[in-house]
Amino acid sequence: MPVISVPYAFNEEELYVDLRPTFGHSLFLKCEGFNFAGSIKLKAATEMVETAEREGILRPDSILVESSSGNLGVALSMIAASKGYRFLCVTDSRGSLSTRMMMEALGSQVHVIAGQEANGGFLSARIEFIRSLCASDDRYVWLSQYTNPSNWKAHYRRTGPEIARQFPQLDVLFVGAGTTGTLMGCARYFRGWHRPVRIVAVDSVGSVSFGGASGRRMIPGLGMSMRPPLLDESYVDEVIRVEEADTIRTCHRLARRGFLFGGSTGTVVSGATSWLARHDAPDITSVAVSPDLGERYLDTIYQTNWLQDLYGDDVLNSEEVAAGAWAPAPAPPKRWRRRLGLQTGDRNGDHHQLQDRQT
Repeated sequence: MPVISVPYAFNEEELYVDLRPTFGHSLFLKCEGFNFAGSIKLKAATEMVETAEREGILRPDSILVESSSGNLGVALSMIAASKGYRFLCVTDSRGSLSTRMMMEALGSQVHVIAGQEANGGFLSARIEFIRSLCASDDRYVWLSQYTNPSNWKAHYRRTGPEIARQFPQLDVLFVGAGTTGTLMGCARYFRGWHRPVRIVAVDSVGSVSFGGASGRRMIPGLGMSMRPPLLDESYVDEVIRVEEADTIRTCHRLARRGFLFGGSTGTVVSGATSWLARHDAPDITSVAVSPDLGERYLDTIYQTNWLQDLYGDDVLNSEEVAAGAWAPAPAPPKRWRRRLGLQTGDRNGDHHQLQDRQT
C-alpha cells in the first residue's frame, strides 16, 4: 500500500487496457490519468519544476507561469500548491471550464487569452503574454514546456522504461503529438533498445506540427499551431493525422464499454486502430499511450449540444459508434512485417513513411 505525503509522489505506472474486445485489434492502452493531476502531464511538470529547483532558477518568492490548454496547468497547480509556489496559468478559450475551476481550487490564477490568431490558434498570443509578464517582473519563472528538455527527459526516464518492462517484445508504439515531450522521450528511449520498435506519432488534422495546412482545432491537448521546438523527426517512423470527428466517435465508443477517456486519448486510439486495420497485423505487440481521462471533457466531447453546434447532427451515428463501422478498412497483404522492416531492424519501411504525411 503506497503512503505519500505530497501529491506528485503517486502515479499509477502499470495499468493497461486491452482494447481487442472493443476494436478487434491487438492494442494495449497505457493509462496515464491515474494520479492526483489526472494526466500524463504530471511527469513533465514534476521533472521541470525539480530541475529548476536544482539549478537555482526557482526561489521561495518565484511565481511559476506557463502556457497550457489544461492538463499541464492542473499538474503545475497541484505541484505549486504542494511546494508553496504561486502559479499563473495562461490558457485560451478552448480550455474547459472544469479545468480552470480545478486550477483555481488549487490556489492558482488563470488568465484566458481571447484573441485568436489568423491560423486558428492561440499559442503565439499566449507566449507573447508570458514574455511580457516575465520582462515586467523577474519573480516570474517560465518553465516553457515547448522548449524545456526536462519535458522529454521525464518520459525517457520513466514512460519508455515503464512500457519496456511490461512489453519486452514491443513492435509498435503509438504516441500523441502535442509539445512532443512524450513522443520524443519514448522515441529516444526505444531507439537504443534491444529490438526495433516502430514509433508512430498521432497528430490532429489542422495541426502544423509535421507540416501541412493549419485548420480549426476545438479539442485541446494534441496538435500545435507552430512546429514544436522539441521535435526531432529522425526519431519518428510515421505520422497519422486524425479528424476531430473520429476522435469524438472513438471516445464515445470507449464510453459505451464503460471507459471514459479524454480527447487526447480518443485521438491516439483512433489513429492506432486505423493503422492496425490498414496493416492487418494480428500478431504484433502494440501499445498506445493514453494521456488523460474523460471527466474534463464532459462539457465538450461528451456534451450533445456542443458536438452538434461544432460538428453537425450526424457526428455521432449510434450504429457506427456501437459497431465501429466507421473504422478504416481495407487491409494490405500480410507481408506487412517485411515491408515495415520490423523483422530486419530497418526503421524505414516503405509503407506510410514520413513523406506520406501530406495525404
